[in-house]
Amino acid sequence: MKNYHIPVMLNESLELLITDKGGAYFEGTAGFGGHTSEILNHINKSGKLIATDIDNNAFNYLKKKFQSESRLKLYNFNFGQIDIIAKIESEKSFRGIFADLGVSSFQLDEPEAGFTYREDAKLDMRMDKTRVINATDIINSFSEEDLSNIFFEYGEERNSKNIAKKIFQRRTQKKIETTGELSEIIREITPRRFHFKTLSRVFQALRIFVNDELNTLRLFLDKSVELLEKGGRIVILSYHSLEDRIVKNKFIDLSGKCTCPPGLPVCICEVKKRAVIVTKKVVTPTLQEISENKRAASAKLRAIEKL
Repeated sequence: MKNYHIPVMLNESLELLITDKGGAYFEGTAGFGGHTSEILNHINKSGKLIATDIDNNAFNYLKKKFQSESRLKLYNFNFGQIDIIAKIESEKSFRGIFADLGVSSFQLDEPEAGFTYREDAKLDMRMDKTRVINATDIINSFSEEDLSNIFFEYGEERNSKNIAKKIFQRRTQKKIETTGELSEIIREITPRRFHFKTLSRVFQALRIFVNDELNTLRLFLDKSVELLEKGGRIVILSYHSLEDRIVKNKFIDLSGKCTCPPGLPVCICEVKKRAVIVTKKVVTPTLQEISENKRAASAKLRAIEKL
């Protein structure tokens, strides 16, 4: 599994996250345990780590990998349920909360997961297989306008209307059920030099929508602030602009920055400063890391400390 999970900005994440070796920490989206292992290496015997991942493949791998680690508690929950997990574990607060967002290399590379456009597989994209609606349902039942909106809002795809129109036309002839069929439609109306970027955007948009990723992230951040102890930190790794924008804006709000319109003589927003931004400038991977792990190229790391 090492080939499926190369932890991104590992040292930078740990330096920002660990402020008390004996504290309780929470890790959302633990994946295949790259960051998990090092968090455990950086806390002492009285420290505790609670980690969660909704993906069954990742969760089962983590259980086996860490079966003898008494300081770690694992949950097959969505990380937006951090408050429920905290109650189960009788943790009133955490010293640090970490989340490595996005899709694991395993999910991207494994055809059966239905995330990749590189190989033909069932069009699924659910991280949690108990979700009722998958990508096939959306592609074949949503209106042309709704599909266009999904591709534009969650994939920032400029050609969203034409892609949605082509999908709508094709599905009247035959149900679209595989990643290969969807990829073929997109390639037919996209110049060759834009194939990779367009496919990436459309598949990203579907994945985000199917898993309700952005709303889950917002929920997670709101709950995390309440569960963070004073002096503790929230550290987030994001991989695309939609995620990073949510994290950035949330951290700005918590830092007490005035949100009043320019030109007002006095502040009326009554914003309260609850935290300080630790990463004054967003942290990005080094050129060496990117050369060793191409998927780290888009990563952005931000951290905030509660007052």
